[in-house]
Amino acid sequence: MTELVFKGKEFVWNHHLAVPFRPLVMHPDKGIGAPRLDGNLIVQGDNLHALKALLPMYAGRVDCIFIDPPYNTGNEGWAYNDAVNAPMIREWLDANPIGIEDGLRHDKWCAMMWPRLRLLHELLAEWGSIWITLDDNEAHRAKILLDEIFGEGAFVANMVWQKRYVANVTALHLSDMHDHVLVYAKNPAEFTLGKIGRTEAQAADYKNPDNDPRGPWRAQDLSASKPYKAGIFTITGPDGTTFDPPPNRYWRMNREQYEKWLSEGRISFGVTGKGRPMLKRFLTEAQDGLTPVTWWTHDFAGHNKEATLEMKDIFDGASPFDTPKPKRLISRILELIGDDEALVLDSFAGSGTTAHAVLEANRRDGGNRRFILVEMEDYADRLTAERVRRVINGYAFTGTQRTELLRESLTWTKLQRADRLTEQVEKIENLHGHEYDRITKQVKDGELIVTGEKTVADRAEGLGGEFTYCTLGAPVELDAILQGADLPSFPALAGVLFHMATSQPLDPAQMDEGRGYVGHAGGAHVWLIYRPDLDWLKSPAAALTLSYARERAAEHPGDRHLVFAPARHVSQRLLDAEGLAVEFVPLPFALYRVERV
Repeated sequence: MTELVFKGKEFVWNHHLAVPFRPLVMHPDKGIGAPRLDGNLIVQGDNLHALKALLPMYAGRVDCIFIDPPYNTGNEGWAYNDAVNAPMIREWLDANPIGIEDGLRHDKWCAMMWPRLRLLHELLAEWGSIWITLDDNEAHRAKILLDEIFGEGAFVANMVWQKRYVANVTALHLSDMHDHVLVYAKNPAEFTLGKIGRTEAQAADYKNPDNDPRGPWRAQDLSASKPYKAGIFTITGPDGTTFDPPPNRYWRMNREQYEKWLSEGRISFGVTGKGRPMLKRFLTEAQDGLTPVTWWTHDFAGHNKEATLEMKDIFDGASPFDTPKPKRLISRILELIGDDEALVLDSFAGSGTTAHAVLEANRRDGGNRRFILVEMEDYADRLTAERVRRVINGYAFTGTQRTELLRESLTWTKLQRADRLTEQVEKIENLHGHEYDRITKQVKDGELIVTGEKTVADRAEGLGGEFTYCTLGAPVELDAILQGADLPSFPALAGVLFHMATSQPLDPAQMDEGRGYVGHAGGAHVWLIYRPDLDWLKSPAAALTLSYARERAAEHPGDRHLVFAPARHVSQRLLDAEGLAVEFVPLPFALYRVERV
């Protein structure tokens, strides 16, 4: 395989391993809703450290990554700040910010991206994908980096996105009209992309047995295989029959969302009213099934001017961010992913477009998508998070809000059945007409586009939702623990040790700090005898004893138990002699081994 060699590669090859773990510190006053680490997150801090901080909970769990890193045009003023312990890298830090005259700016960009891509690869689920927007400055280098980290077979496509709709008349030679969107899959065998909407054959599956005025619909299972924090509760049917999620599955919504769907008449219990609850998905909410292509026009996925206007609408006529991405670009990616429970990560969050697109998609189809944004600049609170606050709660706005309700590719077959197409548009008008001032129809580039328009003269309606704002806490450093300084909290240390012991992310719902229980994965139960108190850590209470080992083994007979502790008062030989599947792991040594891998 072709390898990209750049100056400094040998120093950053495993730099992601040397980055210390830092706990996420929640700031309830800056978020919306109850603070939680397993919901929507906005993290302010260096994205290399933030990605490492996310590993204990999210390794192998992210469904979709969208990033818009520095294009490295030479005019952005970005700085290489990774604390790589090498004289050459230290010398680079004296040459920040990186400008057009920097002869090593491409090497520095590759050195910056390498450890971040390594961590992003670790965070992706086996079925997950990463989408990266770049221009011609670094797209070709990025592809070789991705080939090396993900594997050449993981390459899915190079989407060409038309970012401008008019030529740049000041261009020196040719007007730059497009950007690249590189797409890679974590495991190509498990990765699938949906179509843009539905096919006509699929449309035939929609029926209307209860004469719902919203038109034909199909039943969708309310259960899901992915865990959802509030997705376990009992549903009571019209005749009093109760329903729980099937074994090893969860409801795809929390009780609040279920009650909302129930009040909207979107829950069906079958023709008899005694069947299992199902969600009604209406044909009017579906679009035509189109095989996605690698050429994305500005009409299809938005353009830069549109992105700037979106920011002006939200921020009272100002555009506080120079290079935002249009919401439609990310919305198209979410549509292709086709997972209404997807966890979406953006570690170069910028103006917060990714969160906006996720919230809007959930509002549109009732999904439970989540987002994690990471932004290191000082505008993370006043711009990135503020945009999310405004789109959740609503914001002052004067103008026309537009919502695309239907995009239908026009084929000869459809023109022969124009009555069906007209009927579909009429259903949309009947169902959504009261929500808008007008519904417009236009044919453009071979597509019928139906749009709902509402004139707003005071305040734009919020999309709803919540998020938790976080910063990065002090690093979990070996030397600090050995000296008793800056001791991490139990959850912070437990997350690090659990991930390292099992290669799995920690599920906070399993953790019981009072009992010292961390969690279970890979056939092993992980325990931690620890308090962030130096005197207690030096006391006999902080040691693994025979009685403690017996109690742990009795709770889960036959299972393996790993006990992290500062000391022990029982030998491994005695534990083995008693047939106790308990292994002692000395706490400082475990961290030392982890950090030096």
